[in-house]
Amino acid sequence: MRVFAKASENRKKKKAIAGQKKQKLRGQDIYVLGMMIALISFLGFLVENLWLAFTKGYINNRNMNAPFLLGYGALVLAMYFMFGTPEEMNLPKGINGRATKYKRYAFYFLGAMVFVCIAEIVLGASVERLCGIEYWNYSKIPLHITKYTSIPTSAAFASMITLFMGRFFQPVLKFLSRLDERVLKVVSVTICVIMLWDFVLSFGVMIKKKSFYLKWKIFFR
Repeated sequence: MRVFAKASENRKKKKAIAGQKKQKLRGQDIYVLGMMIALISFLGFLVENLWLAFTKGYINNRNMNAPFLLGYGALVLAMYFMFGTPEEMNLPKGINGRATKYKRYAFYFLGAMVFVCIAEIVLGASVERLCGIEYWNYSKIPLHITKYTSIPTSAAFASMITLFMGRFFQPVLKFLSRLDERVLKVVSVTICVIMLWDFVLSFGVMIKKKSFYLKWKIFFR
């Protein structure tokens, strides 16, 4: 019995040591966060192409080779570091304790809206300056703020972000955390390297050619 007890204690110590060696950001394993960035970047690719399919009748590669839009993953992760989630917001204890669930979601939505507006203006202006092209133009949309952002579009993105962070972010993190550590590490690093390489390569082409990077386009009507 003592042998089994010692073996059990040794296993627990090894797990504790392994847990301590994990690289973490905001209490989360960096490889789990890497997979989350990849998932959100893929969802961003799908959202943009769904919008194109419904509004313009086609889909395309969205200026990338791989089906990942890194900006979406980076933006949502930045939201997580800055604001947390609607259920556990990074607010002063006094305010957080008094805020109801609806108030927290409202605060989160407004924060996401401001964050999206700033991100769109910075990205749109940067791409136009570096590549000499209009990445997008919201001038025809009511309540636009410069040509790079608008109240309606920012509200739509903020709604999606708030819904995802409130209902799906933590469950997905927990699911990813239960995956085999070695597999998770290999897959996370591989996908993140592919996304970063593709981002640099694709924007390098756009900067060099001063045009969009169109690899494929499929028409539905």
